[in-house]
Amino acid sequence: MNEPRRSILCPACRRLISVDEPICPHCALKSPGLRARRDERLRQFVGPEYIVRNLIVANAAMYVLSLLMSPLSSGLSFHPFHALSPSNQSLFLLGATGAIPIHRFHRWWTLLSASYLHGGILHILFNMVALRQLCPFIIHEYGVSRMFILFSVGGVAGFWVSYMAGVPFTIGASAALCGLIGAALYFGKSRGGLYGETVYRQIGGWAVGIVLFGFLVPGINNWAHGGGIVAGAAMGAILGYTEKRPETASHKVFAMILVLLTLVTLMWQVLSATAVKMLL
Repeated sequence: MNEPRRSILCPACRRLISVDEPICPHCALKSPGLRARRDERLRQFVGPEYIVRNLIVANAAMYVLSLLMSPLSSGLSFHPFHALSPSNQSLFLLGATGAIPIHRFHRWWTLLSASYLHGGILHILFNMVALRQLCPFIIHEYGVSRMFILFSVGGVAGFWVSYMAGVPFTIGASAALCGLIGAALYFGKSRGGLYGETVYRQIGGWAVGIVLFGFLVPGINNWAHGGGIVAGAAMGAILGYTEKRPETASHKVFAMILVLLTLVTLMWQVLSATAVKMLL
């Protein structure tokens, strides 16, 4: 008995075809089945249903690794903001940024890697909860590629501002999250109407809360937060949101370049940090 032929949507024209077609009969795309399988594997990393999970996993993995590379005594604290805190040495080796890593050691790539490091259990918990709440909204309004661009550029820009302000040593996903907040503020203000104004007020409340928290709690990098918000709003205007402009091939290419740069940077930091720790 012959097996039924499986059908797929052509990756190019999105029309129903057999998975075994050598050429799409509608748009003449070669090997549509192979392209569809490749696209599905790619979606495991950057698809809308996976990207938030993968970002959280990357942050959690870097946090656990930073603890494993720290002396046992470094994370022992009864203060909630310092509980399970990795050592500054492990954070430096894994890609913390600021005036010391950049100006003294010329580690410019840390502007990207620092967004995946955290200084304590509450630090990463708060940021990952915010990431889980913000990302689906940004993906809905901007698309998954533009979301990752906003996240990455917001982090780099925020840490660049804090470096220029002389902040010596800094980490955390909050600058990148502020990039998403800035894009959401731009969306709400630009779109207008009841929905836009509601978004603007709600996200504006987040922004005010971040500012107040930064001034009330010592050690918060307000420069990075402010730089992230401004960069996110500017990038939101440049990239556009879905109602005004659908995601283009250039958005997807830019996002993939950032994904690859992030993976290479984090892998380099992990390998080099491991090598240094083995020599110490």
